[in-house]
Amino acid sequence: MATRSTCLRRQVGAVLVKNRQILATGYNGVPRGLRHCEERGCLRDQLAIPSGERHELCRGLHAEQNAIIQAAYHGVAIQGAEIYCTNQPCVVCAKMLVNANVVAVYFSGAYPDSLATEVFEEAGTRLERMG
Repeated sequence: MATRSTCLRRQVGAVLVKNRQILATGYNGVPRGLRHCEERGCLRDQLAIPSGERHELCRGLHAEQNAIIQAAYHGVAIQGAEIYCTNQPCVVCAKMLVNANVVAVYFSGAYPDSLATEVFEEAGTRLERMG
């Protein structure tokens, strides 16, 4: 999924799975109908915003957010699902995944957001780095 990303900084993918069935997928990029950052430029680069900070100052959505949105758009229940991500989710995505009752998060790459780790721990959501 990450290969579909149009982000200039980081290509991230996410897959929601339950009972060995793929429920929804997502990758990071701008909302439907908006020009991609490849065409318009990266707002975060223009403002010199470090990774892991000021998530609201980005035209794109995170892969985890897009996976949740895709499931909702198609009427697919994700309660009790697990998610596989390219990177550890940020705190915004962590809160969304906890509220959606995603029970486990498997990721391969680190992400500089210790508050996200705290959110998962307090919620009892399994967080496991792969490889």
